Amino acid sequence: MNYLAHSFLSSNQEGLLIGNFIADHIKGQIPENYPLEIMEGIHLHRQIDSFTDSHPLFKDSKRVFYDKFEKYSGILVDFYFDHLLGSKFEMYSSINLQDYCDSVYKIYTNNSQYLPESSKQFLNYVLNHNAFFNYSKQEGIEKILTHFSHRINHKIALNESLPVFIENRDLLENNFNTFMNDAMNKFLNNKNN
Repeated sequence: MNYLAHSFLSSNQEGLLIGNFIADHIKGQIPENYPLEIMEGIHLHRQIDSFTDSHPLFKDSKRVFYDKFEKYSGILVDFYFDHLLGSKFEMYSSINLQDYCDSVYKIYTNNSQYLPESSKQFLNYVLNHNAFFNYSKQEGIEKILTHFSHRINHKIALNESLPVFIENRDLLENNFNTFMNDAMNKFLNNKNN
């Protein structure tokens, strides 16, 4: 899962949201100079990644993209699962997606002192492009995949996966719905992980 799903699984707790957001920019051991809840958010992010990578429906979804995108198939499923969450957000939340994004963006901005420089740069991109909200739209996910393709500096156009996604949307959506319910049960409904 990507940033929208990671933030959603943080239970609207500020420290968990911050830690979950910066976790990809913190390698190795979690620095102990962060407040406890932020350290827990980094740990939560890693737990979510581990849960996701080992889930049978995530693995099944990766197969959809593997022929054309090989090692990038997992990254694509992360993005498309965020797209599916965003496009059906009202199934999972009592607030609309834009209001949710605005509240999360505000938390990130108000706690920017905890963000590593690379996270601050990424936050600027997120804010300037309303990226979490735009995951929900087909043209938004296409732009985000194009941007990410340039960022990873490989000669692969991840946005060319969109026809594969569209062709397999029913399967991917069914996989996502079951997967997301499993993730919510593990991370939101069961606080004794």
